[in-house]
Amino acid sequence: MTVAPEPPRRPAPGTRLSFRWRKWDGGVHWVHECVYLGSDRWGDWVGQRPGDRSVRPGRDVIAEHPNVSLIPPDGDWVLTMNAPPHRTRIYIDLAWDAGWQDGEPVGIDMDLDVVDHVGTGVYVDDRDEWEEHRVAYGYPLDVVERLEDVAVTLEARVRAHEAPFDDATAAHWFTRLAALAADARAASGAAADADDPDAAP
Repeated sequence: MTVAPEPPRRPAPGTRLSFRWRKWDGGVHWVHECVYLGSDRWGDWVGQRPGDRSVRPGRDVIAEHPNVSLIPPDGDWVLTMNAPPHRTRIYIDLAWDAGWQDGEPVGIDMDLDVVDHVGTGVYVDDRDEWEEHRVAYGYPLDVVERLEDVAVTLEARVRAHEAPFDDATAAHWFTRLAALAADARAASGAAADADDPDAAP
């Protein structure tokens, strides 16, 4: 009898991680500092606090507002939801093999993005980059057809405010992110007091 392998274990909530993206040809893309939040029926959630960095060749961005990201099990996309007053409410990266490797999130960025932006609404972005890279990188036809279908489906679901693209789902994970940040600050303060010989007992 064949025994199915156990699913990979996830880190404990509050664990600091690096979410590493690459391009189809293996080139380095974005690397996001983040923290593991937990999981629900939609997949695994990570978050960025203000001050966390996102870097790629030629760019270095410091998060000004909290955001939470969902990594679903199918690996075709990664959802990021930004807290107000950020004007991009939703940013979905179309992906290939987005998931977990050696205990950290990874994925191949596939150019297309589904965006919900205050003032401009919901749309599929970066079609020009998609058309350029599908030739330059030689995306297989089945990958192209699948991800184009996924983009259309995601756009419709975001417009309909279906879960997990709704504010209620994100609110739970923003609350978890804030609680973990408070716990981290408290632990840091306690450690500093322990190292301070003049601290009050």
